[in-house]
Amino acid sequence: MNETEIKSIHIADFDYPLPDERIAKHPLVDRAACKLLAADNHGNVNHTVFSELPGLLSPDTIICCNDTRVINARIEMHKSTGSRIEIFLLEPVEPHDYVLMFQERQRCVWRCLVGNRKRWKEGELIKEIDVKGSVCRLRSRILGEAPGNSFDIAFEWDGGHNWADIVEAAGRIPIPPYLHRESEASDTDDYQTVYARMQGSVAAPTAGLHFTDELMDQIRGRGIEFHPVTLHVGAGTFQPVKSEEIGEHPMHTEKFTVTPETVGAIIRQLEAGHPVTAIGTTSVRTLESLPYIGRHLLMGADNPYSVSQWEAYESEPFDTLPALKALYARLTDPDGEVPASMETSIMIAPGFQWRIVSAMVTNFHQPQSTLLLLVSSFLGNDENGTPLWRGYYDQALENGYRFLSYGDACYFKAEVRSQSDGD
Repeated sequence: MNETEIKSIHIADFDYPLPDERIAKHPLVDRAACKLLAADNHGNVNHTVFSELPGLLSPDTIICCNDTRVINARIEMHKSTGSRIEIFLLEPVEPHDYVLMFQERQRCVWRCLVGNRKRWKEGELIKEIDVKGSVCRLRSRILGEAPGNSFDIAFEWDGGHNWADIVEAAGRIPIPPYLHRESEASDTDDYQTVYARMQGSVAAPTAGLHFTDELMDQIRGRGIEFHPVTLHVGAGTFQPVKSEEIGEHPMHTEKFTVTPETVGAIIRQLEAGHPVTAIGTTSVRTLESLPYIGRHLLMGADNPYSVSQWEAYESEPFDTLPALKALYARLTDPDGEVPASMETSIMIAPGFQWRIVSAMVTNFHQPQSTLLLLVSSFLGNDENGTPLWRGYYDQALENGYRFLSYGDACYFKAEVRSQSDGD
């Protein structure tokens, strides 16, 4: 498929019936007890449970997982009149870096959505919160409008606490809107992966929710290494595709970081012809963005650390390994200038050339979503030209699988990827 054909893909072709009762409102008590649909890109499928994943993994694979941690991004405040205002944190503005942001002790600025905005036209909102046993006053005021119906909001507080503690005390966990319920105390733990470490997401990398410490130990016991990436999931992950053709849909931009150790491990896997397994679509997006950043570095691009939406379909052919090695060289160069975070708005749809990921763990995704486009691209079509995802989703619906963030899981496997556009 060429770029024009890809942009002309109709999102209606990625629809399927999803009754509300099939959307899991809460996870299972035992995370690893959920159902697992294991399949490949040749039509082979096996229905099992997630605790059996260690035996399904290729013994020579590595696993890349997103270690982002969901913050209590929904902060409820009230005007003196009693009007309820909800501030939904989207991304840091000042400081712009996530790590520095959560270390701030007096003031910061976030880009936010504002619920009941018509009731808060000006002035300061004040909320008293208990932070580790001491009362703290959190103040907020709107600085101005920002893109996407959002606003830049300044927060100030007393007590000398860092912003991480303030958010933990003042906010609530932001569960997905399609659950159609308010967040509960149980979501504080349920909506975090056991390996969550780097604060910043407003939505969980939900494929990782099925892992337990015990299951990860079993996998490591088979000699399989875990390597982290960090992509802070934004609210845009829930943004519906409103256009008929995907070429008219603007992808959300997400910030990510990757360590030289992870990039080095990926290079070794590809050189040996061994697979790379990604946990979740956020890890997939991160990994598949890396070759394009490496290519930017080889070309001397002005802004090498940003991957645009359609770049994968517009760029000239290039080999993956040299690009990854250029990125690794920059990350390990003590004199190299590397930003605190990189960013990607990559669109992965049918016609995408996969360069790194050859297996993935993922959940069942919403109809007509960009995540379903990604899964369709990974699996491809059967011999009759029918997308394989459709048959797998049909089987899941017939067999009582639970869907979306708190639902059951998939393990999809394909061939080890080619390292050259020409292969």
